[in-house]
Amino acid sequence: MNRAQVVIIGGGIMGVSLAYHLAKAGWQDVVLLEKNDLTHGSTWHAAGLCTHFAHNATIQELRATSVRLYRDILPEETGQSCGFHRSGAMRITRNPDRMDEFAHVAGLASFTGYPLEILGPERIAELHPLARLDGLLGGIYEPDDGHVDPTLATQAMAQLARAHGVRIRRNAPVRAIRRDRDCWRVETDGETIRTRHIVNAAGTWGFEIGAMMGVNVPSVPVLHQYLVTDTVPAVADRIARGQPELPIIRDPEESWYLRQERDGLILGPYEKDAQVWSVDGVPPDFGAELLPPDLDRVAPIIEAALARIPALGSAGIRSVVNGPITFTPDANPLIGPAFGAPSAWLLTGSSMGVMEGGGAGWFLAHWMTNDAPPMDALAVDPRRFGAWADRSYRIEKAVECFGLQFGVHYPGEERPAARGRRVSPLHDIMLERGAVMGVAHGRERPNWFSDRTGDAATDSFRRPNWFDHVGREVAAVTGRAGLADLSAFSKFDVTGPDAQAFVTALGANTAPRPGRIGLTHALTPAGGVQAEFAVAMLSGEHAYLTSAAAAEEMDFDLLNARSAGFDVTVANATESLGALGLMGPNSQAILAQCCDVDPGVELPWLSVRRIAVAGRQVRALRVSYLGEAGWELHMQAADLPHVFKVLEDAGRPFGLGYYGAFAANSMRLEKGYRAWGSDLTSERTPLELGLGAFVKPDHRFVGRAAMLARRNDGWEMVLLQVQTDAVDPFHAHPVLHRGAVVGVVTSGGFGHRTQTALALALLRRSGLTDGLGVGILGRIYPAKRLARAPFDPDNKRLIS
Repeated sequence: MNRAQVVIIGGGIMGVSLAYHLAKAGWQDVVLLEKNDLTHGSTWHAAGLCTHFAHNATIQELRATSVRLYRDILPEETGQSCGFHRSGAMRITRNPDRMDEFAHVAGLASFTGYPLEILGPERIAELHPLARLDGLLGGIYEPDDGHVDPTLATQAMAQLARAHGVRIRRNAPVRAIRRDRDCWRVETDGETIRTRHIVNAAGTWGFEIGAMMGVNVPSVPVLHQYLVTDTVPAVADRIARGQPELPIIRDPEESWYLRQERDGLILGPYEKDAQVWSVDGVPPDFGAELLPPDLDRVAPIIEAALARIPALGSAGIRSVVNGPITFTPDANPLIGPAFGAPSAWLLTGSSMGVMEGGGAGWFLAHWMTNDAPPMDALAVDPRRFGAWADRSYRIEKAVECFGLQFGVHYPGEERPAARGRRVSPLHDIMLERGAVMGVAHGRERPNWFSDRTGDAATDSFRRPNWFDHVGREVAAVTGRAGLADLSAFSKFDVTGPDAQAFVTALGANTAPRPGRIGLTHALTPAGGVQAEFAVAMLSGEHAYLTSAAAAEEMDFDLLNARSAGFDVTVANATESLGALGLMGPNSQAILAQCCDVDPGVELPWLSVRRIAVAGRQVRALRVSYLGEAGWELHMQAADLPHVFKVLEDAGRPFGLGYYGAFAANSMRLEKGYRAWGSDLTSERTPLELGLGAFVKPDHRFVGRAAMLARRNDGWEMVLLQVQTDAVDPFHAHPVLHRGAVVGVVTSGGFGHRTQTALALALLRRSGLTDGLGVGILGRIYPAKRLARAPFDPDNKRLIS
């Protein structure tokens, strides 16, 4: 039996990139298995587009790293070109919302160091003289974009990987995978390999390899077509006159891209009614094959492209490429640990495999080598999906994502496909009360409440239609009381003799004593915040942990991994338990009418106790994320409707209202409370994030040494008051100090109690005070750094 440190399954550009980067990081005994030949599947027929355009800094870095790799690093290391053309690229639009989106992306790029240029019609004509300007408002230009030969790039990395000792096995389909004690056994026709790590980089076959691993891989092959023209006279004339290659041009409203290919053009349309393919299994002999052309499906998009680029109609069609590319439910790749499978990793599911492949291999190699990702991984971590992402879900979402490949990405948007998969027992009751639902980790939860039946959010980069509704929810909680369904929380029971010792070792804080509540942050070995847990010690042998909804699988993996050596049992109680939030100055009087204790006396601030509410057993946590006095009431999910209605009846004389996630976000910003996944990420330490009050460095915990070593790195999180008009900060806006970009907004919104726009921001330099501003949609707004929370800074309302 052969042995390896890691077996990578899949020889497309992503798998080969990982092999190359692991070898450069010093890994030994790296084996890559490919069922056919390198690049077979999707890589070989890709159009090779490369971009720096992205709505997320991590996705942008994957793409930018790919460009550097193909353009500079691989040619330098091999002495041969990868066929990279630095043509530049632009996106054009006639949609005002799209111009807002372009301004937002350009703002993020000014922070990440990849400047993009907002265009007017005249500049569009200058950059792409073949484009007609009819109806265009403007666009965005990405000067360092281009396109690469996917095969040359893949083969270059394979050559270098082999030179570093990587064994690449072609024509070696995997037949079986199984866990064997502390290793994996991978069986092919010719050999069985025993390996510590296994990586699914199978692309089109990712779902099938995942099934062999016992892992749900929510990706679907979708057919994408592009056509290659014969010689286009206008392009040939430009070449003859020595003019530069035309930039890639995309029209998101008409859903097509166009790039120069020698003296012709490549046109790629994305139709709204995507065609999924081989969902339950790719044909065994499929490799470097294509599907028959089906241009009727995309004829209206081709006609729109002809109207915008008339020169396109001057040439015939040389060939049509129709092949599968994979889509996940959110169109982002799957990069990171496989849920519940030790030392198993995913590197698959990218609909932009060439665009992201070089960077994706770097990203995962860093994670595997350092036990921590190089950047915030939430956008790509495979565990952002759970078992609820079943067959119908992944198909519906893949079709939606393909059709919205060029959709406007609004802040806080809620897309309609595959809804209602996870619902609270209060779901229908919430709808009856006017809830407008959103989704958190597949679960429906109220975002806000409307007084109009069938109301829905209008997507916008500016103040949306729910702004005043949220203001009324905040007023109800602040002046009277509010009730909310908090069941979307991730919830875990840790039981056993070592429960308290385990919680202390888990994070930077020590465990609270029995009957008390605390907050702890589990760190990566690099010192960054991996997870945030509210810890309620029900007894010395029972810790109840809650965390963000989106972290359920990630946190369950973390708790199980770190419980090794402790006499504890970790149970995921997310589905079995539900939770209500009862908040506001009248909450105590309401709860007192429904429970078997005097909450004002027996449930002081930051205490936890089992009590009876409306005759049901409840874990009552005296804690609030809103800055108002109140309780989280956790109970069996089946008891939620009964307890809710009893509290609701008791609360009517006290003016009880309802609040949703948007109101909670507004109120927590006024307290300066950080949110996991936006403000708290693995990139920064709790000390850099202003969480020093929750750090007790005198005990041993993962990441302690790295956290302390980074104390003087200069990063600092601050709370800003922003002087805006009809637009509020949300995320990824640049923060400027006297005109220079020094940071980025991690979350923001409008504080209805303080009547001001607020933003939490991460600055590269500490101690900055005067001369701050926030760039929102292309305009810089003055910002004031706040030394204390603008609402109830002394916490008098919380503990009253």
